[in-house]
Amino acid sequence: MGASQTDRALHGLHDVELAALAAAGGRREFGELVRRHGSAVRALLRRMGADAAAADDLAQDAFLQAFEAIAEFRGEGTFAGWVKRIAARLYLKRRQKEARFVLDGQDHEPDQPVGFADAAGRIDLDGALKLLSPAERLCVSLCYGAGLSHAEVAETLNTPLGTVKSHVRRGLDKLRERLAPDGGQAGSRAHG
Repeated sequence: MGASQTDRALHGLHDVELAALAAAGGRREFGELVRRHGSAVRALLRRMGADAAAADDLAQDAFLQAFEAIAEFRGEGTFAGWVKRIAARLYLKRRQKEARFVLDGQDHEPDQPVGFADAAGRIDLDGALKLLSPAERLCVSLCYGAGLSHAEVAETLNTPLGTVKSHVRRGLDKLRERLAPDGGQAGSRAHG
């Protein structure tokens, strides 16, 4: 079978099948998993606060770790969720190593108004997430982007569970307000 026929055959396989084949030494099958999920992993890392270059590096590191541990993937969750959790933990380790991030509630929120929908009405979630405090953005991204539970986020960040829940709740409240159809402007407009 030629390379293009093999590639077409890989497109029809489920992630669990590809992971099983990769665990048996299938590099092409793992490459297909990277092709399918690489951009989503990089997007999660960007939403968590990584710049483009760091997101690329961390995504590559996450897929390398996933490849080394592919036999541990049992298909109990999605492959995308599994590799996103690996990437999120790598990001957090890098942040802790750099010692530049503290979840102490003293983050400041930008106060510039920004539109979150384009002319077609598509929502700019990345833009909205950038307006959250770093702690809120990180906790919301870990819970809803990487699929970690509040308890897992608290353990990973070495932060009290209540603090994580507060950051997630405040972050989600701000996102709901900012992503409302009126752009969160209804409460700030004078009625007359």
